[in-house]
Amino acid sequence: MQDTIFTQVLLPAILGVIMFGMGLGLVKDDFVRLAKVPKSVIAGLTGQLILLPLLAFALVTAFSAPIEIAIGVMILAACPGGTTSNLISHIARANLALSVSLTAITTVICVITTPLLIKFSIDHFTQADATDFSLIGVSINLIVLLLIPISIGMVLRHLYSKAARRAEPFFRYFSTIFMLMLIAAISYQEREMLQASFPDVFFITFSLNICATIMGVIIARACSLSKKDGLTLGIEIGTQNATMAMLIAITFIENSAYSIAAGIYGITMYVGAFLLVAYHKLTVPKPSAQD
Repeated sequence: MQDTIFTQVLLPAILGVIMFGMGLGLVKDDFVRLAKVPKSVIAGLTGQLILLPLLAFALVTAFSAPIEIAIGVMILAACPGGTTSNLISHIARANLALSVSLTAITTVICVITTPLLIKFSIDHFTQADATDFSLIGVSINLIVLLLIPISIGMVLRHLYSKAARRAEPFFRYFSTIFMLMLIAAISYQEREMLQASFPDVFFITFSLNICATIMGVIIARACSLSKKDGLTLGIEIGTQNATMAMLIAITFIENSAYSIAAGIYGITMYVGAFLLVAYHKLTVPKPSAQD
């Protein structure tokens, strides 16, 4: 996509609106939960911020992914979970409080970690120094487009709690619809490259989703967490903010080819969560009436 008002102004503004909607669903306890249940939160953060990027790097390296796809997958892995993971956790009756806390905390941390991981990925896979990539610039953009809208949303949630709770689902659905529209636009814009690389990018993103979901469950078991928390970590680590990844590629890096992996992932990421939820429902006994 060319450098236009749409890519440089409208798309970032829409991301800000989506983050504002996320802020409407957050309260202070979502951030202080780290002190209340540190084991679960630290386990989730380890999986999301450390193990997931390592998994993504291992996959794109093992399958010799094209440069654009490899960098796109790494951008995706550098992003936090989105509101979609919270919605799935709610539907699956997982630990919604833990899911929301992990999304909120990783969104804040990614202001620092995401630019660093993107810089490393571009340098590594292009075998050249990404001199045009500004760590400080991307961090400032993320602060403006993530932290400020979220903070405004949280303030309004505190001041107008009932109205904020009623409005928050609208922004969640808007986020999903916008992601699908963006995927369609990217698919058309990069249709030639997508046709040439589709089998590879589909297999890598699908594998990333399934492996990340399983990894979340394994982390929970290794930390002796409950099956409910394991379900939550599987959903949270396996469901990335594909919309943010696409916008970073298009707006900040100005290379829409990097957004293809996130676009495909935005469609396939529901598979791992669906399979995990189905398995959880089949294997975890329902509470009896006496319970």
